[in-house]
Amino acid sequence: MQRAAAATTNAGAPSVPMRGIWRTIRGYILWSYERGTIQYDVMVTLILLFVFLSPLWINFNDKPVERNPHPTGVVVLPDAGGGFIYEIQASAVSAKDPPNVQNQLRRIIEPIAGEVSITRIETTKDKKGQIQSYRVWIQRE
Repeated sequence: MQRAAAATTNAGAPSVPMRGIWRTIRGYILWSYERGTIQYDVMVTLILLFVFLSPLWINFNDKPVERNPHPTGVVVLPDAGGGFIYEIQASAVSAKDPPNVQNQLRRIIEPIAGEVSITRIETTKDKKGQIQSYRVWIQRE
């Protein structure tokens, strides 16, 4: 009997209690450790490391959608009636006749304010009489 036991153990190799290792792994998987134990702290630490370090190595493809604002600056000012006045540079508008100017101004404002209807348009002119900007009052639809 002693001969059979000696034959199954390898000479020089340390005996590893496999049952203890599997019990520990099973305890981690089933989360069976109480709070305040070292095993619980190890599990929480591993979870936090995964949460904070995984974005460095894993590409989750969760980039925000690129928003392409209008290339010109649109200044939004509060109105005395509780609405807003949109001031748009004249260089953003290429049309010269009033209906097309109004359509282009609405196309510039709608990505910012949603669907709107224009109630009033004023032009700001320089000393030479050239239009510098448009002030637009809108009503949301």
